[in-house]
Amino acid sequence: MAKILGYIAASLDGFIATLDDSLDWLFKYDGMDLGEHDYSLFLQRIRTVVMGRGTYDVIAKDPDPWAYGQQRVIVVTSRPIPSPKGVLETRGDIDLLITELRILEDGDVWMLGGGQLQMAFMERGALDEIEIYIMPELIGGGRPLFPSTGFQMSPKLLGAQALDRGCVRLHYTFSAAGAGR
Repeated sequence: MAKILGYIAASLDGFIATLDDSLDWLFKYDGMDLGEHDYSLFLQRIRTVVMGRGTYDVIAKDPDPWAYGQQRVIVVTSRPIPSPKGVLETRGDIDLLITELRILEDGDVWMLGGGQLQMAFMERGALDEIEIYIMPELIGGGRPLFPSTGFQMSPKLLGAQALDRGCVRLHYTFSAAGAGR
């Protein structure tokens, strides 16, 4: 059974992007040494990438080549994608998608991008683990790491580590027993 994982960076004040979806504050850290937690190493264990439509639209606007040619990509959306940037599938029903992902046996699943979709998976007890990379930046506002939904949970800390250039890695696991706390 595939694990469903989060791997995301956030500013010290809790944002993943500015209001205009800029990640310039994060790109300043390109090339930093994350050692065994490097993005390229993480991506090697991922067979399926799941993202919301907002994340897809930001990636699709980027002039760089499609980065997920080695993975199955699923975009959660209710709107058609007329000219997809890369090979992808779409799904509109999160509950059916979770059922589909849980029976995969060819590698792990990465919840790429925004906190809204990750929160939807957490609310359904479907996010197994998350790695959050806290960057030493205050960006003053923007897209929150997790939207305020009223959902409460007590995830278990698996590890906390100071990394290169003031970055801190937090690694949590979730369990259905922790939901609602």
